[in-house]
Amino acid sequence: MTRTDYYDDPAAPRPNSLVPAASVIVVNQQGEILLQHRRDNHLWALPGGTMQLGETIRYTAVREVKEETGLDIDIVGLVGVYSDPRHVIAYSDGEVRQQFNLCFIGRLAGGAVAIGPESHAVEFVPERMIDQLPMHPTTRLRISHYLAGHNLPFLG
Repeated sequence: MTRTDYYDDPAAPRPNSLVPAASVIVVNQQGEILLQHRRDNHLWALPGGTMQLGETIRYTAVREVKEETGLDIDIVGLVGVYSDPRHVIAYSDGEVRQQFNLCFIGRLAGGAVAIGPESHAVEFVPERMIDQLPMHPTTRLRISHYLAGHNLPFLG
């Protein structure tokens, strides 16, 4: 299934769905941020995905990182809550979601980097290289909030 991300675009389709999702910022000992190059939209993104019935949002974050990167993590913090109605995600099956994402901070706990079926690549990327990668503005926003080091989570 393909997806198209829209941001502040008057031509974006109207949302017909709202699904809780999690994304995670995982940093290695060198201070590099874990990113995946997605197959569905060909953008670099934080690992993450949608919550399933019967699980907590924290479990969603841990599960999605494992599925998409091969890494085991512990959740150690919250970057923020992202629910901007200007970010709309249209899927090829007709679903059009309004963004609703909780972005967590994860600490490495094990595993080995592996490319999952949703990714072209999974890499730890140095901060100085992030601006050079094709990335959705909301992903850049989450990373910038993390790098700013605020004590309180972003609520937006």
